[in-house]
Amino acid sequence: MQGEKGLLEFLSIGDYGKDSNIKANFLGIERELNGVPSGEIMPLTEKWVITLSTQYGCSMGCKFCDVPKVGKGTNATYHDMLNQIKYALSLHPEIPHTKRLNIHFARMGEPTFNGNVLDIAACLHRNIFEFWQGCLTVHPVVSTMLPKSNNHLYQFLNIWCNDIKNKLYKGEAGLQFSINSTSDEQRNDMFSGNSLTLDQISHIGKGLPMPVGRKYALNFALADDYIVDAIKLSNMFDSDKFMVKITPLHKTKSCEDNNIQTTGGYDSFVPYKKSESELIQQGFDVIVFVPSYDEDLGLITCGNAVLSGNVPQVPYTELV
Repeated sequence: MQGEKGLLEFLSIGDYGKDSNIKANFLGIERELNGVPSGEIMPLTEKWVITLSTQYGCSMGCKFCDVPKVGKGTNATYHDMLNQIKYALSLHPEIPHTKRLNIHFARMGEPTFNGNVLDIAACLHRNIFEFWQGCLTVHPVVSTMLPKSNNHLYQFLNIWCNDIKNKLYKGEAGLQFSINSTSDEQRNDMFSGNSLTLDQISHIGKGLPMPVGRKYALNFALADDYIVDAIKLSNMFDSDKFMVKITPLHKTKSCEDNNIQTTGGYDSFVPYKKSESELIQQGFDVIVFVPSYDEDLGLITCGNAVLSGNVPQVPYTELV
């Protein structure tokens, strides 16, 4: 869509449902994921996911992500983000309501650089209900790479956790830290030196309040050689406050160019088995999430961007 400063990219998507593409022993979903076939999504009346861009492009320079190819991270405006939600909902006028509307601040950009994210999240119910009255539960989620150049990072996260997640949404909001490896050397390489060290992230985590509702997520997108030291992680992050999510490294052009991959990650549970077991032994709740091939080839997974010059490798229709 056309934003106030240029073109923005957002997603309006359905969900396969937790019984299809996750393994989570603590939720009673214990079968191993040996590939996720492309199939029917849940009805949008049950769950609707909208993933917003908080910036035009991104300046983090992550080696696994195509968004930096779009341009530097210039903040989207309040109305840019509100209009992405309006546009997304307008794509399906036949859907009168949904039980759950997930708003993810995770398409293009690093959301903690943009204070408008806090403002839009604080007013989501009011703003959405002005043009669409069909939502029972709104669930906003921030996903951050924890940029070391953001002098207001802790202030942003503290407001998100205290005022938005715990108080305003009474737990119906999420926060995800992109970690990927417990090796600072590997992290420094994959984030092009732009993310905090794990010790610095741990210090921030200790200062955040205990979450109401679901725990904060430590996300590990696993490449073949990425290190996940469960004991080190448990010494740095409270398992009563943090859970762990494990995914494959998605099939972006940047991953291909930089030879970063999760071998077998879409077809076999083997890449996740050891890390999951060791993390559970350390007391963490662990979710293993695997998308289908069509989700990656359709460029809807994290790190992809159509504005970077890529086109979906699945059948698609262009609406003008």
